[in-house]
Amino acid sequence: MSEECNGSCSSCGADCHSAGTAGQAPAEDFSAKLAEGSKVKHVYAVMSGKGGVGKSMVTSLLASAFQKKGYNTAILDADITGPSIPTAFGIEGMGLGVTVDGNLMLPAMSMNGIQIISANLLLQRSTDPIIWRGALIASAVKQFWSETYWEDVDYMFVDMPPGTGDVPLTVFQSLPIDGIIVVTSPQELVSMIVTKAVNMAEKMNLPIVGIVENMSYVECPDCGKKIYIFGESHIDEVAKEHGLSVLARIPIDPKVAELTDAGKIEYADTDYMDRAVSNIIAIDKAVEG
Repeated sequence: MSEECNGSCSSCGADCHSAGTAGQAPAEDFSAKLAEGSKVKHVYAVMSGKGGVGKSMVTSLLASAFQKKGYNTAILDADITGPSIPTAFGIEGMGLGVTVDGNLMLPAMSMNGIQIISANLLLQRSTDPIIWRGALIASAVKQFWSETYWEDVDYMFVDMPPGTGDVPLTVFQSLPIDGIIVVTSPQELVSMIVTKAVNMAEKMNLPIVGIVENMSYVECPDCGKKIYIFGESHIDEVAKEHGLSVLARIPIDPKVAELTDAGKIEYADTDYMDRAVSNIIAIDKAVEG
């Protein structure tokens, strides 16, 4: 650019949507502010490049693990059209609708004190479908963040919908995300799934904490042998390719499924998540200096 910007855009061919260049207008700020009185210290998104890999379960186990360690934990269920978090925690059908100062939602509380907000908590019946277009869904996610009274949250985990569309984009642009946990499974598609998530994170300039492999194996109840029903895992080579850590390998465990169906997932064994918890805490301590 040979001339200094004079603020007149009609005859200028410069790209003024990108920030950081002298004379250009700053990029639009999409960030959403917390409601007055709310406090959230750290926010981590749990995502995948496809559905059906267990993001909600991993989100629930992560939140439960941090809560057991004495942190105040919250879950923002951003999977608006397919919310399963309330069922897993046994708070389905509670009907939020509670306000503070006339205009703020109160999150539901799990049995162990995890603060949770989800679209299913706002429905008269949990089986009612939410038939909204993408823009409205994305707007609801922002409202969950900015129009909810979050009380002194140390760690919030955002349960993302599958893929890399409207809602992930809204979350990454609007919320102060500290990092991303990528969830995958052992099938051959793992490389493509992880790469999609990694590429989006890089484009959004967000760090990836690591990868969690769900449905990694089944443990024989008689001899303890690990049976890899989906075949040989490729998670290590994929993680190495992208310079990432494998945070957890979660087996297919009938006990976890049983507890989830009973609304008691927070009582499941969270030892699988120990490395993920340690990595997240280490990252936050390093950032805080």
